[in-house]
Amino acid sequence: MSASRLYDEDFYAWANEQAALLRSGRFAEADIAHIAEEIESIGKTEKRTLTNHLAVLLTHLLKWQFQPVIRTTRWRLTIEEQRSLLADHMADNPSLKAKLPETIVSTYGLALLRAARETGLPLPRFPEVCPWIYDQIIDDSFWPEAV
Repeated sequence: MSASRLYDEDFYAWANEQAALLRSGRFAEADIAHIAEEIESIGKTEKRTLTNHLAVLLTHLLKWQFQPVIRTTRWRLTIEEQRSLLADHMADNPSLKAKLPETIVSTYGLALLRAARETGLPLPRFPEVCPWIYDQIIDDSFWPEAV
């Protein structure tokens, strides 16, 4: 079966075959086009993981700031957990640091929608742009003041 057909019909078998070809130095036989596609896909997955951690963290920081009367242990633990996961992810993928400013901007919009939905507060109640820089967002000692 051709590598391209195997890629479409049995990805697991294709991946193992390609790894074996690369390890044995048989590059001419490797399915380079699909290998490159898969490597790009891994990079996109790492960026999506960054976005997901940031969205959850920003949502909970907004809830923490805008609903201080009902702050819960669950919110605090979610913030702590996401900070830890985000720090680990950035340590594993330091080149993503260059993407942080644009990712915070794009992710903040999602966090706003989630915070408004989860708190029942109207969107205009929240800041239009993220009020925090990354160093604050990730700082274990940073807890937004109540508004």
